[in-house]
Amino acid sequence: MTDRPDVEEREFRRPPAPEGPPPVSNVWVYNGKAYDLSDWISKHPGGEFFIGRTKNRDITSIIGSYHKNPEGIAKLIERYALKRDALPEDIHPKANAPDFLFKEGFDSWRDTPKYRFDNKEDLLHKVKKRLKEPDLAARIKRMDKAFNIVVVMLAIAYFAVQGLRLWDTSWMPLPVFVIAMVLLRSSLAGFGHYAIHRAQKGMNKIYTNAFDLNYVALAFVTADGHALLHHPHTQSEVDIKKNVFTMMMQIPRLYRVPVHTIHKFGHTLTGMVIRLLDVCRLTRKVGIKDMYGTWGGALPHFIGSFGVRFLLIAELVAFTLAGDFWAWALQFVISLWISTFLVVASHDFEVETEDLHTDTDDWAINQLEQAYDLKVVSNRYVDCFLSAGLSSHRVHHVLPYQRSGFANIATEDVLREEAEKFGVEWLPAKSFFTDRFPKQIRTYVLAPSDEAKKNNWGFAREHFSPSALKGCGVYMVQGFTGIGTV
Repeated sequence: MTDRPDVEEREFRRPPAPEGPPPVSNVWVYNGKAYDLSDWISKHPGGEFFIGRTKNRDITSIIGSYHKNPEGIAKLIERYALKRDALPEDIHPKANAPDFLFKEGFDSWRDTPKYRFDNKEDLLHKVKKRLKEPDLAARIKRMDKAFNIVVVMLAIAYFAVQGLRLWDTSWMPLPVFVIAMVLLRSSLAGFGHYAIHRAQKGMNKIYTNAFDLNYVALAFVTADGHALLHHPHTQSEVDIKKNVFTMMMQIPRLYRVPVHTIHKFGHTLTGMVIRLLDVCRLTRKVGIKDMYGTWGGALPHFIGSFGVRFLLIAELVAFTLAGDFWAWALQFVISLWISTFLVVASHDFEVETEDLHTDTDDWAINQLEQAYDLKVVSNRYVDCFLSAGLSSHRVHHVLPYQRSGFANIATEDVLREEAEKFGVEWLPAKSFFTDRFPKQIRTYVLAPSDEAKKNNWGFAREHFSPSALKGCGVYMVQGFTGIGTV
């Protein structure tokens, strides 16, 4: 169970710093203690990004969940200890992330769940112990290699399908082209999903941006929100994934699909490039040393992200010049919406945080209870890609550092067996099309806008009030500017 002060939000106040010198700004909090990891940024084996981005956050759950041996990490970072308890002033109130991603009144010092990872008898330790078995460890390595081979084949198919359509439409009829692109975009975004969880080193800083290929998000910024906020703190107020895709709920229901589609078209055309330029500006303002250690650590991330954005624009331009814009547009719309619903299908995001109940202080058990496995065609190896990486999703949440969906499949039996010993019911995978999709349509497409709910408006006022119409216009413009949106 998370350890959170039992106080009303309105009563919460950040206590003043104690007497003496103020706390230094370069602070990372681990198990309630303060550390300065500045000198570790460029040395981190998992990549500079994960250390630089977590400054002024509580990284207890990140260390505990993303490392095979968190006890060793705890000993390693003792050399960077500031020899004092953490203070509220050490924690950025909004986790150094955009304010609009959090609910009003959120404060990271209070609302970040507190778990401990030093109980050798908890579920996570039991699973990791079994993963050290030589046969299983060797199988996981083989599965990672097989996964990578499939990804290369998918990438070749991705460019081949578009090339054939552009060369001669009779070689790639419209229905075949659209279906192939939807499947390939989701599959390659699934690879990008796992690349985000791998060490951000070398070429992987570029591969990570495959996450952008389904038009839903910008890997450069969601790598933080997904890997560092969503995974360690699933379904808590820190989990900004709960709020990323609810921004469309400010739009009246009849306008929601077309307005959000235009919003995302704006992202593809100009918005995300502008957003990246703004990230460059902020990175320069904060300082390369504090984010990446060196320019050598930063450039691959920027090159990969800009490269994928320009690839997406180049595809649009090529199809437009070839007189085949509507083929591009059709695959864009279908890829966008299926991928959007896939991304939010893996958890009960439609349920309010306060309505989710957990009675465990075991982090891994909480992860199992808050995540779903998804199935699309009921073959886990195929679904690993078609679900954008979410087929063996419960394993992925307990072991987020694993490098591939195939490795998660190889590990699933171990997790299920160990979970049963803790009394955790292993529920069957949920079908995306028959279980999750209908519920999401009701939640995200057919429900009244947030403004209409709040003010108890009827259908007509929801759609024709000046504030509703203005909101639609602002939302579409935000897509093309990229600022204040994801």
